[in-house]
Amino acid sequence: MAGTSVTHDVEWSLLLAACSVSPTVKHPSQQKSDELRTLLQRPVRWKSLFALADKHGTLPFLYTSLSGLEDAVPAEEMRQLKQGYQTNLHKALLLSREQIRIVGSLTERGIEVMPYKGLALAEVLYGDIALRQSGDIDLLIRPQDLPRVRDAVRELGYRPQLNFSEAEERAYLKSGYECAFDGEAGPNLLELQWAIQPRFYAVDFDMDGLFKRAVTIPVAGHPMKTPSPSDLLLVLSVHAAKHVWGRLVWLCDIAQLMRRPELDWEWIGAQARRLGVERIVRVTMLLANRLLGVAIPAAARNHLRENSSELALVEQILSSIFTGEGYGTESLAYFRLMMRLRERQGDRLRFAQRLLLTPGPGEWKAVRLPRALFGLYPLVRISRVAARLVRT
Repeated sequence: MAGTSVTHDVEWSLLLAACSVSPTVKHPSQQKSDELRTLLQRPVRWKSLFALADKHGTLPFLYTSLSGLEDAVPAEEMRQLKQGYQTNLHKALLLSREQIRIVGSLTERGIEVMPYKGLALAEVLYGDIALRQSGDIDLLIRPQDLPRVRDAVRELGYRPQLNFSEAEERAYLKSGYECAFDGEAGPNLLELQWAIQPRFYAVDFDMDGLFKRAVTIPVAGHPMKTPSPSDLLLVLSVHAAKHVWGRLVWLCDIAQLMRRPELDWEWIGAQARRLGVERIVRVTMLLANRLLGVAIPAAARNHLRENSSELALVEQILSSIFTGEGYGTESLAYFRLMMRLRERQGDRLRFAQRLLLTPGPGEWKAVRLPRALFGLYPLVRISRVAARLVRT
């Protein structure tokens, strides 16, 4: 694979082959198995491979792809892979139990929530909660429901990581997008999200529309709502872009989605243009094509306009993925890249303006202003952003 680092050439090739598109995840094609077997004839730094797969959230894919090739994998390494897969399965079962408990409690109170990412995404895309590395429980809620949801999950043993004053909470509901909670089973176990991204990214999803278009799926046998596949393609593309596509699993998810026959590409194209994320969606699909071999559907090419600048962006992002250097989310380089990813000048200006003028928990913690002066926090924000830019 052109662009891979010398240090991880074999390991990257193995991981990409293990994650590449196949008829099913659990039963790789013969061509994929043959490619893996050929790669396994070369010296493999197994510790580096496992660390790489773990970093990119793809250990379950690596295990399922190699589990049919035991004769080509050293026994101890195969045992470690299996153990990691089983550990992830146990965590997925724990999270599924908690998710069922939380969603059930909220439903009884008449509060509509939508699991997405995590377990719900594993069910939608792979039909198996064990095939995505489990992290936490992500629930989409309506912003006006946050106080009720927060009280409900507190009764279930969850504690918010941040506690806001009344004025801070009102402001955060407009500018932020999530609240994280610690549970008895561990820290950062639950995330409540009332938006897809912080407001300063200037991608304003219609959350009511997401709820109206939701589909019902079984998660560990319990029916739950989750965003429709067409909505998911947009949501996951924007989420991956926010993190500069830094984990391969996000592109694996996109690759699986791109193969879904029910995707409405005309609607996706129209929504991407409305949101100003057409370039982000195109770059995401090109990355999935380059790394995982998924074909870009003809309907997608027809309804999402190509731009010559996308290829240069793809090469730049591929380099950051392979080297693992990434982008500091408070660096000038990161914000420049976020600006380049937007195709409309108006969106770039909104991004810059909101970034500069929208205070948040960092400002409220750094400077404690009396309630009467709460409206001055944008000035605190400007000074803090300016200080960061000077440092970079």
